[in-house]
Amino acid sequence: MARQERAVRTRRAILEAAAAVFDERGYEAATISDILSRAGVTKGALYFHFSSKQELAQGVLDEQFGEAGVPPRASKLQELVDVALVLAYRMKREPMLSAGARLSLGPDMREIFGGGSVPGWIEFTEQLLVQAKEQGELLPHVDPAETAWIISACWTGAQVYSQTLTDRDDIEFRVAGVYQHIVPSIATPAVLARLDIAPDRGARVVAEAEQLRAEPALS
Repeated sequence: MARQERAVRTRRAILEAAAAVFDERGYEAATISDILSRAGVTKGALYFHFSSKQELAQGVLDEQFGEAGVPPRASKLQELVDVALVLAYRMKREPMLSAGARLSLGPDMREIFGGGSVPGWIEFTEQLLVQAKEQGELLPHVDPAETAWIISACWTGAQVYSQTLTDRDDIEFRVAGVYQHIVPSIATPAVLARLDIAPDRGARVVAEAEQLRAEPALS
């Protein structure tokens, strides 16, 4: 068990180091030597977990879906907003998410990673919108698949613009603005009135999630 726990910690350390290097230098410029130096592990330890730089980058991409989890909500539209604002909050603080965005959107990345995490986020968004529609949260005309594509594209555009113009200093404000503009066109009036789409929503949801994780340890 102790050996297994060490292996899990080592793998995580390697992924975090790889994410930091990919985020700073991009995929092409990053080297295994850079990642080894950042992680503080041997070459054998790295290759035990990952066979190549491409597999390392895929590991960083795969981690995005675990990093952005939020507490489930009765309102699936609120849950969708929460995911977006938690990602905005954490992206400027955590290289794992920032690197995932860079790997997904960089030049020639589609040929290497097949669109990176973009297809997964579109699918994830569509699933929540389907649940929201089944619960009567969306207006009758809303097509979850089409809306998921539009929301994902707008979120991506907001984070790219924020990175380009302010080094993501305003990303929470900009992402909240995207949802404040889109959600009124898809949500029923009753649901819209109850939604929280404030720029600081992500920070509050992160604090809530951390408290929930701490509760079992305290009980």
